[in-house]
Amino acid sequence: METFKDFENIHAMLRETVGRRGGYPAYRWLTGDGQPQEVTWKEFYAEVRKVAKALMAIGVQKGDKVAIVSYSCYRWVLTDLAATSIGAVTVGIYQTLPAKDCCFIIHHSDAVLVFAEDRNQFDKLLEIRNEISAVRRVVLFSGENPDNDWALDFEEFTDQGGDVPDRAFAEMTAAVAAEDVAAIVYTSGTTGVPKGAMLTHDNMTFTAQSVEKSVVWYPDDHLFLFLPLAHVFARTCVYTALLCGCTLTFNRSMDLLAEDLKTARPDWFPSVPRVYEKVQAKIMNTAEAKGGLALKFFNWALAVGYRVSDLQLAHRSIPPLVSLQYKLANQLIFKKIQAALGGRVRWCISGAAPLNPEVGRFFHAAGILVVEGIGMTENTSFSNLNRYDNYRFGWVGPPGPGIEQKIASDGEILFRGRNVMKGYYKMPDETAATITEDGWLKTGDLGEIDDEGFLRITGRKKEILVTSGGKNIGPAAIEGHLATSRYIHQVCVVGDRRHYLTALISLEPEAIGAYAAQHQVAFSSVEELGQHPLIKKLIETEIAERNKSLAPFETIKKFTIVPEFTMDNEMVTPTLKLKKSVILDRFKDTIDAMYR
Repeated sequence: METFKDFENIHAMLRETVGRRGGYPAYRWLTGDGQPQEVTWKEFYAEVRKVAKALMAIGVQKGDKVAIVSYSCYRWVLTDLAATSIGAVTVGIYQTLPAKDCCFIIHHSDAVLVFAEDRNQFDKLLEIRNEISAVRRVVLFSGENPDNDWALDFEEFTDQGGDVPDRAFAEMTAAVAAEDVAAIVYTSGTTGVPKGAMLTHDNMTFTAQSVEKSVVWYPDDHLFLFLPLAHVFARTCVYTALLCGCTLTFNRSMDLLAEDLKTARPDWFPSVPRVYEKVQAKIMNTAEAKGGLALKFFNWALAVGYRVSDLQLAHRSIPPLVSLQYKLANQLIFKKIQAALGGRVRWCISGAAPLNPEVGRFFHAAGILVVEGIGMTENTSFSNLNRYDNYRFGWVGPPGPGIEQKIASDGEILFRGRNVMKGYYKMPDETAATITEDGWLKTGDLGEIDDEGFLRITGRKKEILVTSGGKNIGPAAIEGHLATSRYIHQVCVVGDRRHYLTALISLEPEAIGAYAAQHQVAFSSVEELGQHPLIKKLIETEIAERNKSLAPFETIKKFTIVPEFTMDNEMVTPTLKLKKSVILDRFKDTIDAMYR
């Protein structure tokens, strides 16, 4: 039986880490020229106190909501830890959201203070100022005060707390209980209006411990973070790193991700499947572009890597000759791939969406273990995780210590544990419909559990398609299967109340561009390529090949190539999940045409 420490609050967990790791680096960030700066745990705690006192000075009380609209950065975490230390509740907002969506979250959460990344985010808030009248001030993480009565730059803000006594700060931190809400994290809204999950201090501190007990950590590990802190997946990684006392480095931007990875040289990092997919596509396209002997040797190395991967998955010893071949493949090919991720990565985590098993196998063959897990906003983004020494591709692993799982009679996955949210903010009916009286969280996911406790997701309960022939089909597994094609980026399977399945497909830009160049097809855009007969034939062949391993009623009979689903066209969430209802409505005429 695993034992867990009952921290009084997040601040108590922080204080303990500072006591153990005070002189060690806590956070690093890269400046404009890519040079790292860092603070120790002791220095970080001093800044937390300073920001917390500033919050107290401008009137923030226990239970007040503090919104943060920003890309992930050091000041995001600093503000979060300062606010939660005095009992305030942080509300993360994706900096990519339009003004109207920011307005909904700020207004619904009753936020009284907003921290904004920069002037661009401040201008967005100005558009909705009249609709968020409860917000007293906006503090800018970067940039000077834009000469507005509503705004403070960060230095002006922190100066406010100079007269707040240490005793007052200590009294406020002591008044925060484990069951108090620390954060309201809004769901992505794939199926409707976003809901604000209330996560307590105990949710956060317990989950950090459960994650820590599920993975291989070392005190001097370096974590690299580029995921949005508005998503609880990134927050949980931050709190786990805080618990362990390791160093966390923030990247500058997604555009500089590849460069920053090489500079940060992390031991591990969390990511979403799309990043791994893009890296794999780039590697494969580069190899194909070289062609000739170089491509043949790359394919040989990959074949050796797959053989080693299969043996490791089966927990079998590697024959001496294969081991020698793998050492050669690693030296000549795989080390270059590892170097692109900093050269020191032991393992990575994939979450927030299903990872294509073939992508996991590819990186494993190249000597990089990507462990897939699962969680949701409502259970602090953690329930299951493959283990470093016990993993399977296509499965999300056994539950973390202290977490229970079961499959309901209708196939729905249920979880119970101290990671389950307190409820949805101001939505009691939705809370009652999601959490049973005996504490089980209804996930909406369908799945199966094997004898070793490994969980496999088979679909979404609400997304089940019922064909006109009465067949119940989970589209997620089919979509994932089709997306194993390197030329296919996104798939939306259609067929509810229809007599066969169809699919809306977006193309993988790099791979399809390389294919077009190889076949001397001139093009000005990916959208243009999608209408070319050669490309349509390629996708038709790719789908036909994958239809062979599907049941007859699961096969895709027709497809249409469509532009990429993006946040800009409002067809994916900030975590890149498809907004099925929006897509089906937007492409209604296209879908109808496939059934004529």
